[in-house]
This record gives sequence, structure tokens and C-alpha cells, in this order.
Amino acid sequence: MRPAAQRAAGRRADVSFRLLTAFCAVLVIVVMGAIFLELVDNSLLSIRTFGFGFLTSDAWNPGASEFGALSSIYGTLVSTGIAMLIAVPLGLVIAIFLVEVAHPTVSRLVGGAVELLAAIPSIIYGMWGLFVFAGVMQNHVQPALGDTLGFLPLFQGPPMGIGMLTAGIVLAIMVLPFVTAVTRDVLLMVPPVLKESAHGVGSTMWESVRNVSLRYGRRGIIGAVFLGFGRALGETMAVTFVIGNSHRISASLFAAGNTIASSLANEFNEASEPLYLSSLVQLALVLFAITLVFQSVAHVWVGRLQQMETGQR
Repeated sequence: MRPAAQRAAGRRADVSFRLLTAFCAVLVIVVMGAIFLELVDNSLLSIRTFGFGFLTSDAWNPGASEFGALSSIYGTLVSTGIAMLIAVPLGLVIAIFLVEVAHPTVSRLVGGAVELLAAIPSIIYGMWGLFVFAGVMQNHVQPALGDTLGFLPLFQGPPMGIGMLTAGIVLAIMVLPFVTAVTRDVLLMVPPVLKESAHGVGSTMWESVRNVSLRYGRRGIIGAVFLGFGRALGETMAVTFVIGNSHRISASLFAAGNTIASSLANEFNEASEPLYLSSLVQLALVLFAITLVFQSVAHVWVGRLQQMETGQR
């Protein structure tokens, strides 16, 4: 083939590649927009009936056509917050151990075991949480917390086993492999010469990790945290099994509660009245909006970190 023909073929391939990637990018936006419009269209009856009060009311009585999202929003944020408080530091410590401390053989074995947790279906976590872990919580963990920290409203009430705390811990176990795996990969990308330089000027292992590895990979670590957050925010089946599915707000973490996803899973098939169904769809719209807001915050935060790093250079 002549050089001119080769260049022409190369240009056509470049144009085709750009068009393909642009189509895929636009398709993502179109799908998200279609989902949003469908949710809005099917929740219009609830929006017109309850207005903004839907977000501030904790009433949920299908028989009286009273619906409010506050208890579901509260349960979603609390259970996700508990999960992230446990999974993020634990995942970060495990990732540092696998990259900086463990023998390569141990690192491969433990890393594979952690990643295997991500392959377990969520309904298995839910069944394990209900039939095994809830008993441990009821007989050992919740009574111990009540005896030592019972003066706090968070740890008051009867130890039922299921509830917000149990759901949060089960979610933490589900989120852990995502946070750990991404953080480990980020730490593995730190150039060895940077760590060697830190050790060369007398830094300890912890100082090298804190001042070099974590600072170098902080954008990726933030991405890992928000990936796990998104996973926990929309989890359905595992939470449905262990949270208790009660439409009420309680200060106690031992009390039963519900999340937006668990409410949809439990009640969508039973919703025969138009207002009931519309209210459930509006719950889904609220979850969509919450996810979109937090992911947007993550992108803005990472962008600012990148600008700060660029300015420092």
C-alpha cells in the first residue's frame, strides 16, 4: 500500500474511533436522562399530591394514603454512614498491609480472598446476616454495647439482633473489597523511586506511607471511597434481610429501620393504588438524586485536588 493510501486509511480509522467513542459517551448521558425522565413521569402524581412535604414527612401508611420519604432517607444515610466508617479505615489498612508489609505470597493470597468477597451475591450476605450474624449481634455485640455505652441514645433499647447497626456492618463487609482492591492498586502505582528516596533520607515505613504513598495516590483513594459509597447507598437485598423494615426514625442503632432500596424491594409488588406506586417511584427518584449529588461532589473534590497538585508543581 502506498504511503498516501496508508495515511488516508489511518485518518479514516481515527475518525471512526472518535465517532465510536463519542457515541458511547453520548449514549451514557442519554440513558441517564431517560431514566431520570421516566422516574419523574411516574412520580408526578406523588409530587403534585405531597410536594416538598414528601421529603420532610416520616409518615408511611398506605391504608390512609399517607406517604413520606424521611424515614427511608434517614435509614439510607445512617446505614451507609456506618458502613463507610467501618470499611474505609479497614480497607485502607488492609491495602497498606498488602502493598507495604506482607510477603508477596501472603499478599496474593489475602488479596485474592478480599476480592472474592466482591463476587458473593448480595442475597447470600443477607441470608448470612439474618441467620448467623443477627444472632451474634443479639447475644453478644448489642448487649455488650448496651452495658458499656448504654448512656448514649445510639446504644439504647432491646438487643433484637437486626436493625440499623447490623445492616451497617453487613454493608461494610460488602463494601470492603471494593475499597481495598482499588486502594491497593493505587498504592501499587506509586513509583518505587519515591519510596526509596523517602527511606534514603531516614523516613520510617509509616512516614513513607503517610507522606509519599498516601499523598501520591489520594485522588485514587478518594475514588475508591466514593465507589464503595455508591455500592452501599443502593444495596437492596442484604439490607432488606437485616434492617427490620420499619418506617420510623429512632436514635438507637439497635432499632429496626428501612432504606429507600429496601422499601422498594418490599413494597413495589404490593403497590396497587396509583398514589402508592407513584410514591415508591418518587422514592427511587430521591435515591437517584442522592447518588447523583454525592458523585458530583466526588468529581468536584477530585478536580480541586488535581488543581492544587498542579499549582504546587
